[in-house]
Amino acid sequence: MDSFKKLKNLIKKKSARICVIGGGYVGLPLAVEFAKAGFKTTVFDIDVSKVRSINEGKSYIEDIPSDELARLVNDGYLEGMSNKGAISSAQVIVVTVPTPLNEKGEPDVSYIVRAFNDIADYMQPPVLISLESTTYPGHTEELGEFLKSRGFKYGEDFFLGFSPERINPGDKVWKFHNTPKIVGGLDPKATELLVDFYSHAVEKVIPVSNARTAEMTKLLENTFRALNIALVNEFAIISHKLNVDVWEVIEAAATKPFGFMKFYPGPGVGGHCIPIDPIYLLWKVKSLGINAELIELADKINKYMPKFTVSLLEDALKKAGRKIEGERILIVGLAYKKNISDTRESPAIEIMHILRSKGAEVAYHDPHVPTFGNMKSMDLKKSLDWTDVVMITTDHDNVNYELIAENAEIIVDTKNVIRRKGLKPLGKLVVL
Repeated sequence: MDSFKKLKNLIKKKSARICVIGGGYVGLPLAVEFAKAGFKTTVFDIDVSKVRSINEGKSYIEDIPSDELARLVNDGYLEGMSNKGAISSAQVIVVTVPTPLNEKGEPDVSYIVRAFNDIADYMQPPVLISLESTTYPGHTEELGEFLKSRGFKYGEDFFLGFSPERINPGDKVWKFHNTPKIVGGLDPKATELLVDFYSHAVEKVIPVSNARTAEMTKLLENTFRALNIALVNEFAIISHKLNVDVWEVIEAAATKPFGFMKFYPGPGVGGHCIPIDPIYLLWKVKSLGINAELIELADKINKYMPKFTVSLLEDALKKAGRKIEGERILIVGLAYKKNISDTRESPAIEIMHILRSKGAEVAYHDPHVPTFGNMKSMDLKKSLDWTDVVMITTDHDNVNYELIAENAEIIVDTKNVIRRKGLKPLGKLVVL
C-alpha cells in the first residue's frame, strides 16, 4: 500500500496516532477535540508544568473543563509528554507553536523552525503534517523544502499543509468543532488528507487550492479586523476632539441594514492574532519591495491607543488640579480581552508602563489573572481604599463595577462598561 492510501486508511479508521506540538490556547483545545473523536492524541510541550497538568486532568485553559480533560486522560485517549519521542509514534503531527514578534518588531518563527527540526529528527514515515501556527505566505513550502533537505521524500515520507487556527478564547458559541476549518496542502493529496483528518473533529472543512492561499486567508481575516479596529479607534480620537460620543455614533451607524459592521474602540489591540498577523504580512511584502501603507498605518494607530488612553486620564486629573506623578492608579483588567486570562500583547500592560514612566504608582485588579510578574491582583474593595483613580481596560463579567462607580473619584472607561450597565458614577467618568 502506498503512503497516501496508508495514511488515508489510518485516518479513516481513527487508528492514526496524533501528536500536537504545543499545548497552548490552540493546541490543547485541538487535542481535546480529536481525543473526543476517538483518536489517541499526545500533546508534546517543553513546558513540563503543562504536561503535568494535562496528565493530572487539570485544565489551565478556561475553555477546557478539567472534568472533560480528566475523562479523556483516564480513558487513554489523551496524554501530555515533554519527551520528543512523542513525535516518533505519530502518523499525524499538528504544529501549534507560538509565532510572536521579536524585539525589533519582526516575525519570530524560531518556534516553528525548532518544531520542524524535531519532526525531522524523530518522525517515522509516512506522516501527515499540518501547520496551524500563523506565518507568512510561502513558509509552509519552505518547510517542505527543509524536510526534503533532510532526506525525506514528499508524497512518500510525508505530506504537508497549512490550516489556520481560528480559536477565539472565551467564545461561548464558536468553538473548535463548529468553526469552519480552512485547509491547503502542498499538493492535492495533502489537501485531501487534511480534509479527511479535520472532518473527524470539525463540522465543516473548506479546502483551498494550496498552502499559500490558506496562509494568506489567515492574514486577511485578522488584518481585516486590525484595520477596522484602527478606523474606529481613529474615530474615537476625532470624536473626543469634536465633543461627540463615538459609542452612540457606532450604535446609530449600526442601524443601517447593509454595508456596515460594528467594531468598537479600545485602549489598543492584544492577543496572539490581531496585533501580530498583519506584521507577518508586512514583513513578507516588504522583502518583495511592496508597500502596504494602509496596513502599516492601521498598526501605527492601534499602537498609539495606550498613549491616547493615558492622555484622557491626564486631562481628567488636570481638571481636578492633579497630575499623574505621585498618583495611585488602579488598572481593572490585565487580560487582552474579557473573561480570559491571556495577557499576550495586552494594551493594559503598555498603559501600566506609561503610567509608571510618568511617576505613578500602579496596581491592578483582574480575577482571571491572579499574578503577573512580581505583582498580584488586588482585592477590589481594598484597592478602592488605596486609590480613587481607576482605568477600566478589560470588561470582565465577574468584576463589581457598581463598587467602582460608587467609590472612584475618576474613572477612565475604555470599554464603555459603566454606561452599558446603567451605573451612575459618583465621580468623574471619562469614556474612550
